This record gives sequence, C-alpha cells and structure tokens, in this order.
Amino acid sequence: QVQLVESGGGLVQAGGSLRLSCAASGKIFNIGVMGWDRQAPGKQRELVASITSAGSTTYADSVKGRFAISRDNTKNAMYLQMNNLKPEDTGVYYCYADIKDGIYATWQVFWGQGIQVTVSS
Repeated sequence: QVQLVESGGGLVQAGGSLRLSCAASGKIFNIGVMGWDRQAPGKQRELVASITSAGSTTYADSVKGRFAISRDNTKNAMYLQMNNLKPEDTGVYYCYADIKDGIYATWQVFWGQGIQVTVSS
C-alpha cells in the first residue's frame, strides 16, 4: 500500500518561513503529478501548488512569488518552501500524488494525513 507522510509544519510569525516535506513510500512504480492543497478554517480546500514529474509547476495566485514547490524523483519526495508567510496561509496542508503501483496499473491519487501550519500576526 502507498503512504504519503508530511513533515515540517508548525507555528511561525508572519514574515517567517517554513519548509514542508512529503515522502511517498510503499509499492510505487511511477509517480506523476504531486502537489499541495490546504484547508483554511472556514474556507474551502484549495490547491496551493503542483509539480509534474518533468518539473513543470503551477501555483495559486495567492502564493506566487512566496512559495516554491520542488521534488526529488530519486527519493519519491516533494517539498514546499514557504517564505514571507502571512496569517491567511494558516491551515492544514495536504500533499497528494498521482501514483501507479505497477506497470499495467491505473493511476491513483493518494493523500497524506495533513499537517498544520499556523502563522501568527
């Protein structure tokens, strides 16, 4: 079974930085798109950033210029460098990955359990 585990969250003051990591493990043949969503209190879950296996990235307008997504395909890992954090960045961050567990398998999306990021003003 495939598992995604997030790390690196916590409490930071506005203007500070955090680096989130997401590690995929288990029966993995190939990983396609990886990304981060977040769930802010009282708001709908939103896409924060995503990255393809070739390294193409997309970002929510609210984080462009402040966040940077990257991945290490040799480690089945993904990262989100978050700079100049704002209180509105507070929320639970979830990593996800589109994964095949075998050469003839179909693509499935797997999610991490989520990690709390809190930005104080």
